Amino acid sequence: MDSNLLKVFVEVANEKSISKGALNLGFAQSNVTSRIQQLEKSLGVSLFHRVPKGVILTTEGEKLYSYAVEIVKKIELANYEMQNINHQKHLIIGSTESNASTRLIPFLLKLNDDFPNMNLELITNTTKETIKNVLNYKVDIAFISGEPKNDELIILNKIDENIVLVEPKNRPATNTFLSFKNGCAYNEYGQNYLKNILNEDYKHLEFGNYETILGCVKAGMGKSILPLSIIEKLNYKNDLKLTKIPKSIINIPTYLVCRKDYIPRIKDYLENFKF
Repeated sequence: MDSNLLKVFVEVANEKSISKGALNLGFAQSNVTSRIQQLEKSLGVSLFHRVPKGVILTTEGEKLYSYAVEIVKKIELANYEMQNINHQKHLIIGSTESNASTRLIPFLLKLNDDFPNMNLELITNTTKETIKNVLNYKVDIAFISGEPKNDELIILNKIDENIVLVEPKNRPATNTFLSFKNGCAYNEYGQNYLKNILNEDYKHLEFGNYETILGCVKAGMGKSILPLSIIEKLNYKNDLKLTKIPKSIINIPTYLVCRKDYIPRIKDYLENFKF
């Protein structure tokens, strides 16, 4: 069984779409279709049902999927180990947007100075998507907001955050909660705080970057809940009313994590890094 065909199969199964799978793999859609057909022919079964919105696994496809994922990951791990057998040659870093906007640049600069021959790659997203990237072996290490709950992850480092309620300084805020897009930990914690602690009903607006959120709060459009580090980094501390939320109510440290079975060779360095 060709492992390259299995890799295509897994990608299409994950995306439930041949076109999206092809895009992720950098292949032409016709190429992916041909490879799926080749795999189906070699196995003598149909692996996907074609549906209006894409594809879904057949019963036979579902049986193959878990084996295919394991095979593909084992091959990737073998390649990774051989490429990094003596030292770390390549490091893919995942990060939340909040961490990227505050402390990631100094971290990358220090890494580059200390490991000049190591290639670095960065992928930013929400905590939810970043954790998914770690679990799917798409990143080697990741900065996430909040303590990881998945048993497949281990913590390499921890950075405490001071969480604050952010309101306009010289005007009343409308009953609107402004947050980063869905999947951000501050989004979820903030909504729970307003509803369960402050007992407020509110309108909810989501944005794609933190500077827009802070600018809208300053203009009186609503309120938000964010780490103080972001507000200081974007120079909004003196323009807003900030109320520190006790850690007993909201405690969302930033954690640097990796998979238990995908530990980078610079683990000791990362554990002792001073943020």
